[in-house]
Amino acid sequence: MSHALVQPSVADRIYAETSADAEGVEALVLAAFGPGRFAKTAERLREGSTPSAGFVARQDGRVIGSVRLWPIMVGDTRALFLGPIAVDKAARSEGLGAELVQACVEQAHRLGVGGVLLVGDRPYFERFGFQPAPEAVLPGPADPRRVLWLSAGVETICGAVRIG
Repeated sequence: MSHALVQPSVADRIYAETSADAEGVEALVLAAFGPGRFAKTAERLREGSTPSAGFVARQDGRVIGSVRLWPIMVGDTRALFLGPIAVDKAARSEGLGAELVQACVEQAHRLGVGGVLLVGDRPYFERFGFQPAPEAVLPGPADPRRVLWLSAGVETICGAVRIG
């Protein structure tokens, strides 16, 4: 994971993930999604891949929020896959999820990729500019209404989604 990039400007409490955060991130994601997350199509895009970037929120030295961006290709477009986003149950009403997403949006622009793809709730992600991506073909079942794209230079995408 590249950690030399500038810290995101969204908030003083969002930081680039470091190797020291790995255990806390895994515990947080497991608590948020349980072992069932490994059966999801999104996991197919993370298996055997290394994140392009990750961001965390910490409180008293403990990871209370995390998100990662994964390198993918959508057809011929170089892009990032966002997820999973996990926020500690006790901190879910503090806006950390939105701050983590904003850090990812800013990072995508810094990295010069075509955009960011995710599988998520359209009403939540529309505020960041995400739109339906009906032509993106994931490597497994996914509700097409939940497959969303945010352009960082490439407006529309089409084709198979694979590890990049």
